[in-house]
Amino acid sequence: MSIKLINIGFGNIVSANRIISIVSPESAPIKRIIQEARDKGLLIDATYGRRTRAVIVMDSDHVILSAVQPETVASRLHDREVSVEEG
Repeated sequence: MSIKLINIGFGNIVSANRIISIVSPESAPIKRIIQEARDKGLLIDATYGRRTRAVIVMDSDHVILSAVQPETVASRLHDREVSVEEG
């Protein structure tokens, strides 16, 4: 299995193979997930002080905050998978 990396904004890259979900931070349950990750020390803030637009949940229970829209992150993931399959 090859390692696939995805850019989540501002030069930050995560392993695409370990992503469980990419969601918007607006709902109360997601805000609760963010707070719980912060309390456990599993929150990674990759927003560089900008507004959080996407929350990425990893299979390691880490939660990553990104300033890039969830649709953009998902399309980068999809584009990466398509280019790997074609190549």
